[in-house]
Amino acid sequence: MRYISALPFAALASALVIPQDVFNELEIEDHHEQSLYDNTVSKAEDFFSSLEGSYEDVKEKVEDTWAAYSESSKSALDNAIEYANTAAQDAEENVSEKAGQFQSWFESASDDFYDAFEDGGHHGGHGKRPHHPPHHGKPNLTVYQLIAESKYTTKLAKLVNDYPDLVETLNSTKANYTVFAPTDKAFEKIPDHAPKPTKEQLRAVLSYHIVPDFYPAGRVLASHTAPTLLKSDSLGSDPEAQRIAFKITLRGLTVNFYSRIVAINIFATNGVIHGVDSLILPPPSIIEAIDLFPSSFSTLELGLGKTGLLEKLNSTDHAGGTFFAPSNFAFQKLGPRINAFLFSKYGQKYLKALLEYHVVPDNTLYSDAYYHASSSDEAGPENVPKGYFHIDLPTMLENRKLAVDIARYGGLIQIKVNAFARVSVQDGIAEDGVIHIMDDVIVPPKKVGDDEAVFWDGETEMSVEELKERLEPFVPKLDL
Repeated sequence: MRYISALPFAALASALVIPQDVFNELEIEDHHEQSLYDNTVSKAEDFFSSLEGSYEDVKEKVEDTWAAYSESSKSALDNAIEYANTAAQDAEENVSEKAGQFQSWFESASDDFYDAFEDGGHHGGHGKRPHHPPHHGKPNLTVYQLIAESKYTTKLAKLVNDYPDLVETLNSTKANYTVFAPTDKAFEKIPDHAPKPTKEQLRAVLSYHIVPDFYPAGRVLASHTAPTLLKSDSLGSDPEAQRIAFKITLRGLTVNFYSRIVAINIFATNGVIHGVDSLILPPPSIIEAIDLFPSSFSTLELGLGKTGLLEKLNSTDHAGGTFFAPSNFAFQKLGPRINAFLFSKYGQKYLKALLEYHVVPDNTLYSDAYYHASSSDEAGPENVPKGYFHIDLPTMLENRKLAVDIARYGGLIQIKVNAFARVSVQDGIAEDGVIHIMDDVIVPPKKVGDDEAVFWDGETEMSVEELKERLEPFVPKLDL
């Protein structure tokens, strides 16, 4: 099933050249922080209001559809998809334009946004409420019935019908479900030569389209990830929910970077349906994902291979994990001297220590959720709270942790590592964890006398001697 593991990241390569979170450094005085925070929040609210307005035509059409539903035998899902097909281009251009405008503002907003959360995380609770289903034209069909009756989801309905438990789930009104329903055209994207999946593989694919909670369009826009019905043994000691990620790209609102949402808010008695133009396939492992993008990770993959970490990380002896993966650009920023040293025979033991510092085993930190492994009763998934969140994550490097800070306001999230290194692309969903792409190599801190640890800010040039000094305490412990 090579195509199943490859397709989820097929659009990520293009996304890598458009960093999600890019800020310029500005110094601010303390008494300005509150006003800067208020200004940031105001602009963020304005952005999300305008962005949600980009879908207003589609949303109004869906509401009108439900209002007229009792007078028409035509499926609401059919109406929504038909309208979305005619309005998609205008809506996509509108969203892309607004996203581009916001990106320009975002790049000029500096670290004021991040610093505001650092000192005022409690303001995070002022996020906008998600959209609620329309009160008129109350739906009278379940999620399953809508899918089964639509002429645009005949292939999806046929697959679901092969699994009575899924039919029962999507028909149940004991809970709410969100289904990202691939249209019939989505199935046409599967290559003709692709091997036929097994029944269990198909069950996994179908389960990965279902979120066991209510996610209307407003909540999707304000979220970064969401758990699905698909459980993974690779994310914890007990099976955990495999997540999907939502991103605003130049193509519009997407799931896992590549599957575009083309119809929204088709409400049912037990949830909501969003139409998507591509199947959302269970993700590959972290190492398989890195292997898919040599143009972005060839240096990293070479380093993992030289140090023996490639085989080790590709094993199944871990329960989830977080990989802060430095891109080729990140290695280039180290300069030719350090790269020549690290990839020399003598420097490989330092390279191994450096790469181990980027790997967090048994702890999967998404931008808005945390699956942590622990022997205590507190182990398991939890949400990353709105506002400011700090956590120290253990790495493969013994007794060395990464200090991770997350500033979150609604759909706006920035992640910093060791106070300086920013995550440029968040939430690369993987079967056995998550990948956060770094445009800086994270170097362990050093201590100067009795002072606190000194982190490398990535701006000043580092010498080979300084790099060796920072990594020297860990090299003797390496068996090379």
